[in-house]
Amino acid sequence: MYKLFIKRVLDILVASIILVMVSPIFIVVFILLSFANNGKAFFVQKRPGKNEKVFEIIKFKSMNDKKDASGNLLPDADRITPVGSFVRKTSLDEIPQLLNVLKGDMSMIGPRPLLIAYLNLYSEEQKRRHDIKPGITGWAQVNGRNAISWQKKFEYDVWYVDNCSLWVDIKIFWMTFMKVLKRDDVSSTTHATMETFTGN
Repeated sequence: MYKLFIKRVLDILVASIILVMVSPIFIVVFILLSFANNGKAFFVQKRPGKNEKVFEIIKFKSMNDKKDASGNLLPDADRITPVGSFVRKTSLDEIPQLLNVLKGDMSMIGPRPLLIAYLNLYSEEQKRRHDIKPGITGWAQVNGRNAISWQKKFEYDVWYVDNCSLWVDIKIFWMTFMKVLKRDDVSSTTHATMETFTGN
């Protein structure tokens, strides 16, 4: 009952309320990133959702598109702008995903939607993370976010699929709020962003 109906109703209510509350911040961040990224405030990318159905995720663009002499994008650490760094550390880059929640592509809480390129790299157990809608935050995010290994992250994702409930979602929502306040686990220990998943 919760997964099939109540969760979706709560997603719409919570996403709508938060979007209205943060709309002034949304506008300010949009303007700042537009200046920092030559008019490009948003980052849009195709990601696999529930049952691996592809959708377009929307985030604030925290990195510019600078390339090296060969035309290849510079490393993430070299492309994160000062404004983008602040936006990432405060998790403000996630705000536009509220639109994905309202559209029904995502939930407020669930496994984070990753790259399409990873689909063929998952084990059968890891693929189960797609049995539920992806979320803006999730069990893996409140238990380490970018500071834990891919294997551990997938274990947390599958655990959530098996244990999704109103109580678990309330717990994750509260833990997320505390993580954002403390700015914990934004980066991995070796990269500015989470390193690429290359398989098991």
